Amino acid sequence: METSLIAVSIIDYFILSAIIFTIGVAGIFINRRNLIAILLCIELILLSVNINFIASAMQRDQLEGQIFAIFILTVAAAEAAIGLAILVIYYRNKNTITVDSANQLKG
Repeated sequence: METSLIAVSIIDYFILSAIIFTIGVAGIFINRRNLIAILLCIELILLSVNINFIASAMQRDQLEGQIFAIFILTVAAAEAAIGLAILVIYYRNKNTITVDSANQLKG
């Protein structure tokens, strides 16, 4: 049984990244009420940026793109942890996590 390897070009990575980025942006515009869904869409956008950095680093045989991707993953993890902690505290106080009710936070 012969297995053939499929060559994946950098254009394929950029197309995948553009699709994921579009899904993330569309998710933010379509779902404006649920804050958790908005956070997940932001994570998708950051994932698409990571794919671009890593694909570019692979194409040029450089390490900088992978280093930037690690930094982005660190920021995304911190954003998710802090964002979810704020949402838990907000839900305990208001019993809802809709964006419309968040306007009451203005001081």
